[in-house]
Amino acid sequence: MLRCLRYLWAAPYTVLGVVLGLLVLLLGGGWRVERGVLEFCGGRLGRAFARLPQPLAFSAMTLGHVILAVDRPALTLLRKHEHVHVQQYERWGPLFLPAYLLSSLVQWLRGRDPYLENHFERQAFALAKRPKARP
Repeated sequence: MLRCLRYLWAAPYTVLGVVLGLLVLLLGGGWRVERGVLEFCGGRLGRAFARLPQPLAFSAMTLGHVILAVDRPALTLLRKHEHVHVQQYERWGPLFLPAYLLSSLVQWLRGRDPYLENHFERQAFALAKRPKARP
């Protein structure tokens, strides 16, 4: 029952992730399920994500119970980090993205790196036990 509530609480972002994931599939990417999370990667959309300019560039991102990665190696490298974000979505639900953006804004206003010093990223790096680097 609790697991079901976690999925429902994160569902608004999961739906967006599934829509983007379907685009990944339509454009030649792949998918799999890992520990209850849909993972999509590769294809033309993955290559397009990889070419985004800074600060929009990313190797992987999480939306609810969906992880989108530019390719399989990035997904393999960043899976633990992104699964921490899944847990954050389960905890924060629809409030996650506004809280994440607010944390980045606060760091930016303080003259700090809005990504590396973001509370949610710091937690993901710490819990995933991997060196700080931009995914």
